[in-house]
Amino acid sequence: MTNQKPEAKPANIELSCTEIGGLWGTYMQESMTVCFLMYFLHHLQDGQIIPLAEEAMQISKDRVNKIKKLFLAENFPIPAGFSDADVNLSAPPLFHDTFTLSFIYMMNRLSMINYSFTASNNVRLDVLDFFNECLHTSTEMFGKAVRMMLEKGIYDRPPKMNYPNKVEYVHKASFLDGVIGAKRPLNAIELSEMFFNIERNYFSVIIMLGFAQVMEDKKLKDQIIRGKKLSEEQIELFNKLLMEEDLLGTVTVSMEVTESTVSPFSDKFIFSMINILNSVDILLISHALSLSMRADLTANYTKIITKVMSYAKDIFDIVVERQWLEQPPLTTDRKQLIEK
Repeated sequence: MTNQKPEAKPANIELSCTEIGGLWGTYMQESMTVCFLMYFLHHLQDGQIIPLAEEAMQISKDRVNKIKKLFLAENFPIPAGFSDADVNLSAPPLFHDTFTLSFIYMMNRLSMINYSFTASNNVRLDVLDFFNECLHTSTEMFGKAVRMMLEKGIYDRPPKMNYPNKVEYVHKASFLDGVIGAKRPLNAIELSEMFFNIERNYFSVIIMLGFAQVMEDKKLKDQIIRGKKLSEEQIELFNKLLMEEDLLGTVTVSMEVTESTVSPFSDKFIFSMINILNSVDILLISHALSLSMRADLTANYTKIITKVMSYAKDIFDIVVERQWLEQPPLTTDRKQLIEK
């Protein structure tokens, strides 16, 4: 018996944990986006939105293929992700055409946040180039979506505020107060975080309403409705705070869910999407919490994040129980190896 030498591999810097994690997570998210856009395009009638949706889908497909190529070069297992099997193209449209535009807007807005963070964690140049390209294309697509939403009159601009007359410094400890007694006005950073929290939760309400409408499993439907109510609570809370500041609250422009009760997606796909939305919510609420300097806001964010984490735990338990959660790459279990 001869010992065959392994095939020589060109000198290369192997992927680190940050690069593996970033590529793996991106593969999962982009393969999910391809499924969404495939379904949207199957039903889209709006001649303005169709080219943008086609461009968005091609970008996501290219990202998936580039990650496959990187993984194959490293003899790394290709994730299962999501595929045509998770989409039912024969189902009637669940959302009106304008929701496709909202979807492209929101996905690229969140991608800009995600890719800037992911790119900063990578040092292998080909991977860094990949994430820089992702950030660039997401920024471009975000701009195109905003432009089209403005043209169609469905984009709700962030609140305006008067410019300050001069530079000022905080000179009172009461700047942090807000639970009892007089409250100082919101600063620009706090106001923007509240606005985008409301906007993100409106998106969640629409998508959860659609999912609840087509879900047949009662246990799963109840959890979707619970998530929808959690988003509605956040919208109500922050709109109330805006009204108390004599700022107009933010309202939805249109109802974007049809009357269909036929699910266009697998239950696995739906709950994987909810699982991702929960992770994003926890991240961005934490970000808002870290930037808020009024005690009532920090108290509200702390209360919200506790509720979202409890909900996220229950959703996580469901996807694990039903074997819908693909396991991220693990490090070697050294203790297990030693015990053998």
